Amino acid sequence: MEDINKMKKHVTVVGAIHIGFGFIGLIGALAAFFALRFAHGFVSNEEIPSMVLNFLSASVPLLIGFLSTLGLVGGIGLLSFQPWARFIVMIVAAVGCLNIPIGTLKGVYSLWVLLQDETVKLFETKRFNGSQTTAGGV
Repeated sequence: MEDINKMKKHVTVVGAIHIGFGFIGLIGALAAFFALRFAHGFVSNEEIPSMVLNFLSASVPLLIGFLSTLGLVGGIGLLSFQPWARFIVMIVAAVGCLNIPIGTLKGVYSLWVLLQDETVKLFETKRFNGSQTTAGGV
């Protein structure tokens, strides 16, 4: 039982980390969008770099914003020990490992916490307890 309580603390830390980095990522996505739009103003419309900047100014902020939103939603779900949040955060953490060095540290720690046997049991208990009460008390 002590191991499960220890893992609850780790899961809470992972959730808080993903919420914090989710907010930072959304701010970064907005900054990237405005910076690339600003840079687009210095390139004439007849050049190939204009097409590249159009593509980058749409795709980079969308990708950063999408992953940040997933991390934010997953972190909020982890704080309430929702089983679906565990899978979302594992995916975001795995992708985040490519962001060296901070994303790698965050991703490895998140994966370590979420793949522990005690954590799996913690989320399975939550899932089974929640499903028993949703059928109208049956």
